[in-house]
Parts: sequence; structure tokens; C-alpha cells
Amino acid sequence: MSRPLRVAFAGTPDFAAESLKALLASQHEVVCVYTQPDRPAGRGRKLVASPVKMLATEHGLPVHQPERLKSPEAYQPLSEADIDVLVVVAYGLILPRAVLDIPRLGALNVHASLLPRWRGAAPIQRAIEAGDTTSGVTIMQMDEGLDTGAMLLVRETPITAETTGGTLHDDLAAIGGEALIEALDRLSADDLPSTPQPEQGVTYAAKLSKAEGELDFTRPASELAARIRAFNPWPVAWTRLDGEPLRLWFATAEEGDCGEAPGTLLAPSHDALRIACTESVLRVTQAQLPGGKPLAVRDLLNSKGERFAPGKHLGAEELS
Repeated sequence: MSRPLRVAFAGTPDFAAESLKALLASQHEVVCVYTQPDRPAGRGRKLVASPVKMLATEHGLPVHQPERLKSPEAYQPLSEADIDVLVVVAYGLILPRAVLDIPRLGALNVHASLLPRWRGAAPIQRAIEAGDTTSGVTIMQMDEGLDTGAMLLVRETPITAETTGGTLHDDLAAIGGEALIEALDRLSADDLPSTPQPEQGVTYAAKLSKAEGELDFTRPASELAARIRAFNPWPVAWTRLDGEPLRLWFATAEEGDCGEAPGTLLAPSHDALRIACTESVLRVTQAQLPGGKPLAVRDLLNSKGERFAPGKHLGAEELS
């Protein structure tokens, strides 16, 4: 039979806040919260608290925001909190062995992939970009490696042709909160066996960069469509139209060789831009012109159709 656990929570973004919400609604007691220091954001570059800090403050929880966790002073509140378990969700700081050893039952991590696939910083986007058909959440017992700890609980969800980085993020955040509570309940009842990660199937999800968003139309349309969906809502895939950035928010692939040079705008359908790629056609159904908002392509064609005349070339250089 499970009993309430004393939990310390470490996390920073919206994804982590969903797990903290689930914890606050559970039988378990959150005794303190660690999150990244406030960061400048927006045009005014004002300091902004993380989603986890804002939620913790609303609930009157003690919040600690060290720049690093290397010194004993930084993790002293954990040492003094008499915690059963530390829950870590997208915290963003490396936890030294001294911190992992503090909780009686160790540290649990909510990781947004089916480990050992997509260890690292951007598992949600990399899964979509790679064309995976399944993603999920792994509750992991933390060790000193990069997402190498034993697996405690796994929950899967499909990736479809409609899935974007944003929709999968939200789905996994919700699944992660539910799986975390199940794991803690079972841990407190001594009913949570661990499974070492297999040595085969390991992949790494490198951190995203804005530079990766620029599209190369010599690649297959299916590959570009997956990248466009993966990079929605950040960093957003893009190309150049008339020398200006055109951001692409949603796309699918259309089979068949159109016979035009990669990057050539083809005759559009009523709701999609059609762009020549290697051996296939990219169908873009949501895009954004400079100074505008993301719009359905049918609306762009109605208002700015002349900008998308067939035969134009997209990309950094005009065709010679």
C-alpha cells in the first residue's frame, strides 16, 4: 500500500510545470522547488520567472534558483529537507553525485522519449524530424550519465502526419505528469521494478538551433515536411522568398517528380504552396510572411497571391 512521499522538485519550462501540477494534486508532499534563475525575455529584456517558479510561488512553496549545483551551499536546502525522492523534469542543470545521493529513494526523471532512443536536449522535435511513428515518456532512475539511468515506467503515444513539435510537447507533458504520479505511488509501495536501458538503439537528440530551420529543397519533401512539423513552434523552418524570410509552419509531402529544379514554386492548389524538391513536392499549408502572422496558405493566396507566382525560386540564391 502506498504512502505519501516527501518530494523535492527540480524543473524549469512549461513541460516541467505540468508534472509539478500533477504532483500538487496528488497525495505526495512537495517540500521545495529548484528552478533556473529568472532570465531576460521579450523586447524589454525584463527578467521573467520560469513557469515552474510561477506555479510554485502560487502555491507558496520554497523556491531555490542557484546558477549551478556544484557547491554544498547550493544544495543545502535539499540536504535539510528530509526528502524521500527528488523529481527532475527538464531542469537544465547537471546534478552532481552529491545531490543524487541526498533523497532516500533517489532521483526520478521524466524524460520525453522512449529511452534509449533520443537521449539529450530535444527528444520531442528529433523524434518527429526523424520520421518516428511513436514517442512517449520514460520515468527514469537518475544516475550521473546523460539520460542513462534505469527505466522505471514507460508510456507511449503515436506520432502522426498531423503531429507538430507543439502538439507532441503538450501530449507528452500531460502523459508525463500522469506517469510520474503512478511511478511515485508504486515507488512508495515498493512495487516499481527497474530495467536497465539496452545498449542497442541509443540515439542522441542534439539541442535545436535557429540555423537548422533553413530548408534545403534538394532534400526529399518527406524529410522537409517532417522538419517543418518538428520545428513548429520553435525554431520554425524557413526559406527566402524575393530575398525575404518566409517561415513555414506546416507541410506534407506529395509524391511524384514534378520535373522542376528544387526550390521552384509550382502552381498552387487552393490551400497549399507546392514547392519542387528532389523526386517529390512539398505541400505547405501554413506560412508566415515578414511582419505578418502565421496564416493558412489559402488566406495568403487570397491576399498576397502575386507573391507566390509559379516559377519563382525559393532559397538563398536565385537560379542562374
